[in-house]
Amino acid sequence: MILKEQMLLVEQVQLAPRIFAMTLQGEMVQDMKMGQFVHIRVPDDSMLLRRPISISEIDKVNSQCRLIYRVEGQGTEVFSKMTVGQHLDVMGPLGKGFEVDFLTAGDHILIIGGGIGVPPLVEVAKQAAKRGAKVTSVIGFATKEAVILEEELAQFGQVYVTTDDGSYGQKGTVASVVEQLTDGYAAIYSCGAPAMMNYVDQRFQDHPHAYISLEARMACGMGACYACVVKPKQGQEHENKRVCKEGPVFTTGSLML
Repeated sequence: MILKEQMLLVEQVQLAPRIFAMTLQGEMVQDMKMGQFVHIRVPDDSMLLRRPISISEIDKVNSQCRLIYRVEGQGTEVFSKMTVGQHLDVMGPLGKGFEVDFLTAGDHILIIGGGIGVPPLVEVAKQAAKRGAKVTSVIGFATKEAVILEEELAQFGQVYVTTDDGSYGQKGTVASVVEQLTDGYAAIYSCGAPAMMNYVDQRFQDHPHAYISLEARMACGMGACYACVVKPKQGQEHENKRVCKEGPVFTTGSLML
């Protein structure tokens, strides 16, 4: 169910240069699933379009969710200056999220994330661990200063960190680590830049439970405007898929990336 609610800002912290985490409270949280996103109105009448932000963590006991975003323009700049006690006009939860229901105790899952694509994978790690699954995470960033959520993911299993310049962790891309790991994972969950999603899509295209979460520019966020379409592979369904509606999570091997 898509809801619209004035959610209360209960925490806002800066995690890294241009990266902020805000915690919102509201009844909408009860309907949220990992991998979904919310569409937030900028409290400035000069900015008409809402901003999509992925859901990083879900706390249904306290009706709170944690959103992590990067300041990229005027809208997110406004968000970063908001203070505890203010309210945001939020629409959601939106999109199709990750699946973990098939996981059982003893399963081993692999999480692959890059940059601002890491946040939605934290709740996946949490829920998989609750099911008794072993979690291995590989996360990549440009530099040491950009590294986020390593400690959060480390609560649920081993974490490998890569940086492009080698200033922290292993130098290189996440692929350099993934290729060193053994296969046999029950599921693969990923989110990141297009090049990373292309790699994961090709590397695990035949895996029965491998998922990529895509980012896209969007307007309505509900599938009506078709501003965020991606094409399915030939032999699959012929209609374009909407990142906001049929996604943002897709199975590997199903799209033309």
